[in-house]
Amino acid sequence: MKIIKSTWFPPKGYAAITLVWLLIVRSGVTITQTIVNHEEVHAEQQKEMLILPFFVWYGLEFLVRLIQYRNWSRAYRNISFEREAYSNEYDYSYLQKRNRFAWFHYLKIK
Repeated sequence: MKIIKSTWFPPKGYAAITLVWLLIVRSGVTITQTIVNHEEVHAEQQKEMLILPFFVWYGLEFLVRLIQYRNWSRAYRNISFEREAYSNEYDYSYLQKRNRFAWFHYLKIK
């Protein structure tokens, strides 16, 4: 995964974003193994969904969660892709044992 530092993207409040094989990290953010691991989970999700459908699903699910929670941060944290990534960001061997479409299990409301 190629890592790029940026002063304007991702938006303030977000440390990093993955676009398939590209990790864009906001300037001033220290790149940790946890951040890389979290973003590598997203890279796997994007690849298994053939990239474009991932972003469409992500956006639609965010809108559903925003209506559900009426709170930007809670909506973001409850997107199934984010739930999988946050739940496993400290498990550095997670990608080796991860099943395809594992994010699907995170669709259920907690």
